[in-house]
Formats: sequence, structure tokens, C-alpha cells
Amino acid sequence: MTLAFGLPTYDASPGVHRAQAVVDTFKLSWEGYYSHAFPNDELKPVTNGLSNSRNGWGASAVDALSTALIMGERGIVNQIIDHIPHINWSNTPTQVSLFETTIRYLGGMLSGYDLLRGPLADLADKPEKVDALLAQSINLANNLSYAFETPSGMPWNGLDFSTRGHDGDTTGLAVAGTLILEWQRLADLTGNKTYSELVWKAEKYLLSPTPHSSEPFPGLVGTNINVTTGAFLDASGGWIGGADSFYEYLIKTYVYNRSYTYLRDRWIAAADSTIRYLTSHPDPRPDLTFVATYDGTTIQATSEHLACFDGGNLILGGQVLHQQKYIDYGLELVNGCHATYTQTATRIGPEIFAWNASNVPANQSAFFNTTGFYITSPGYQLRPEVIESYYYAYRATSDPKYQDWAWEAFLAINETTRVGSGYSSVSNVNVEGGGNHTDFQESFWFAEVLKYSYLIQAGEAEWQVGKDGVNEWVYNTEAHPVKVQG
Repeated sequence: MTLAFGLPTYDASPGVHRAQAVVDTFKLSWEGYYSHAFPNDELKPVTNGLSNSRNGWGASAVDALSTALIMGERGIVNQIIDHIPHINWSNTPTQVSLFETTIRYLGGMLSGYDLLRGPLADLADKPEKVDALLAQSINLANNLSYAFETPSGMPWNGLDFSTRGHDGDTTGLAVAGTLILEWQRLADLTGNKTYSELVWKAEKYLLSPTPHSSEPFPGLVGTNINVTTGAFLDASGGWIGGADSFYEYLIKTYVYNRSYTYLRDRWIAAADSTIRYLTSHPDPRPDLTFVATYDGTTIQATSEHLACFDGGNLILGGQVLHQQKYIDYGLELVNGCHATYTQTATRIGPEIFAWNASNVPANQSAFFNTTGFYITSPGYQLRPEVIESYYYAYRATSDPKYQDWAWEAFLAINETTRVGSGYSSVSNVNVEGGGNHTDFQESFWFAEVLKYSYLIQAGEAEWQVGKDGVNEWVYNTEAHPVKVQG
């Protein structure tokens, strides 16, 4: 099958040819970024311009490191590790997000360090550049650490490094709940427990939420939190943006260190409540399973591309805990998210979708009656979550249909988003061609979409998710693998 824009022709059978096709897309994406935007954050592929949405430190480069390593792309690996020692974390003209900086930069460097100090050590031309990954992780964490200097220890998210200022007294569940894996790994690598103490102090408010009303279902909590008190400000949420990776990290940090049994138990509570209270089947398509959101105990029939990681997370939890019910439920969710891809004009799923039969837009009634959902935000921002869940489904079942689904998604994304010197977000997945190219290539295109697209087709390696529930590595929410403790 021939990929768009002159890439080579490959056999469509599973295995090495598909994996090589993904590598070639990664290399093409890197060449465009390196030629036109490096060392800035992102490429604007339509205009060959650049963007600095992540503080101008080279987000695409750091996000690409672990993928380049896993693919064995020595030249790209060394371009990146040559750059990282020169980043000045204290110098940025824009607000710093504690959340985004942790998952992309800190996670990316720690992952690179683990891989280059372990199974891929031969890919670094200069060993001192590997040491710099840990040194720069320390420097970055030190710069970020004032975020926790609040009355409660619950961190601010938006930081002004020039003034040690912040963006206000409200933070989010995903912000405070998506730090424990990276900061604990840093503490374990350095022996400096201060890094872990900071994030665990914040995490305790999430594990024992107040007020009681902020936990409408066991294990499922609100989204917005008062930084001064650590108390929740609402009781709305779900496995969606702003909340999602809190639930993700409960089980993943338990995978990292099996002594965190309280995280395991909290994940079980959230998973059981999700199955019991949030499971939803569209009226026209009762064969599909989606996870609803909630506002208190009111269920809302809406979800989003970001939430489609949930199937993979339930599958991972089922494997690790040897609980088939979570694997089976996760596979149902994977099927639902697969349907959001296969039913659109581009065969890519939309940013936000819903299935409330009483609220269907008139111009989507026929679409809803066929597909079981309607689209409320039609863009595609080069997101990975659907392919990510295909990956976990494949690792759990060895069923090649998930490899096929990932390949079909990869081809559709390639055909729709390939433009100019790279790949761009598009405005509307439900029109041929995807509508307009919005001239932005996300850094997580390198970190996540291309990594999961590669891993599902690639051969066995120690960083692959274990098929038996035993993992040597665990992937952070930006798909950067870190070495499991012990």
C-alpha cells in the first residue's frame, strides 16, 4: 500500500514493513521540524514556520527522544541529546505549565536517561550527554518546585518563572494527579526524596477528597481544586481532559512500584464505579459502549478523543491485577472508540462527540442513527489515544485485528494530515480531506502517535507492555517509558 506524498510502498501485512513505514514517517516529520523549527517547540508545516507553545525549550525534540531511541534512530538521538544540555529552563517569555512541562520535558528526559543507561546505551555517541539528561531533569524540577509553595502543598499549574508568580488559586485534578510517576522516578534516580515528598503531599488530597460531596461515586472525584485548602470545588468530571491522567497514574504508578497498594485500591474503586455508573450505550447502536461524564450524580452522554485512552488503561489494570473483567470492559471501550474512527469521512475520530438522543443536531440525525454518536467538535489535533488503546488491546490479546486497526488509523492520519514539511492538525474529520490544515504539528505527534503506531507493529523488546501483566517499563501519559522500580 502506498502512503501519501511519495513515501515508499509497503506490504500491508503485519510486522516489519508496517513498522518501517512508521519509522519513515517519523524521520520525515523530524526532518521537517529540524530544518524549519529546531530548536523551537513545534513546526508549522504549511508555512515552514515555527511555534513556541511550550516555552521555547524544544518540546518536539525532547518529546521525540524516547521514540527515536526505541526506533534505533541513532542520528536523531544524538541531535537531541546534543541539544538538551544547552536548554536554560529559567529563560522563557511565556507562562510555564507544571503539568505539561512535567509530562513532556521531565518525562522525556528521564525516559531518555533510563533507556540510554540501560538497553540502548550503544546509541549515544558521547556518554556525558546521557549524564546531562539527569542533570537537566534536576535543573528543571528545581525551577518548577516553587509551584508547591502553597498553604496546602497543592501546586499551582501556571507559573511565571521571571517573578515566581502563578495563575491563581485554582488547579486541576489532572495537574496535581499527573506528577507522581515522573517526580518519584527523579527522586529514585537521584536519592533526593524532596522531589517525591512534594508530589505525594499534593496527591493525598486527591486520594482522600474533601468535601464528601466531591466524590459522587466511589473513586470518582471532581475536577477543580482550591490550591489554598486542597479541597475540591466541584463534583464533575470523568475520564476526560482535565481529569483523565489522575486515574491513569493510579494504576501506572502501582506498576512502577508495587508497594503503592493504596493507589491500586483507589484505581479499582474508580474502575468499578466507571463500569457500574458511567457505562453508556447509544440508542441507535446498543452494541457500542462509551464512558459518560458526570456532574454530581447526573450522567452526561458525551466524551472526547482524549478519553479514548480509557480502554487501554482498563486493559492494563486488568492484566496487572489478573482481573479479566477489566480487560473485557476495556476491549468494549476500544471497540467504541474504533467506531468513532471508522464512521467519519476521513476515518479519523473527532475531538468531542456525544450520543444524547434528545439533543442531536438536526443536520446530524441521519449520521447519529447510523453511527450511534454525533460530533460536537470536529477537529483532529494529532491525538494518540485511540491508537494507544489499540496497542494495549493487542498486547493483552495478541489479536492481529488491533494491529490492522492501528495500521488503518495510521494510513488515514497520514493521508489526511500530511502537508508541506510535516503533518498538521485539521479542522474537520467528517469532510473529505479533513477541512483545513491548521498549520500546527504537536510535539506529541513524535512522542505518542508515532510511538504507539510503531510499537504495535514492532517485535518483542523489554520496553513493550508485558503480555502477562509483568512490566519492566511503564509509559507516562506522554508515552515516555521509564524503568520500573526494583
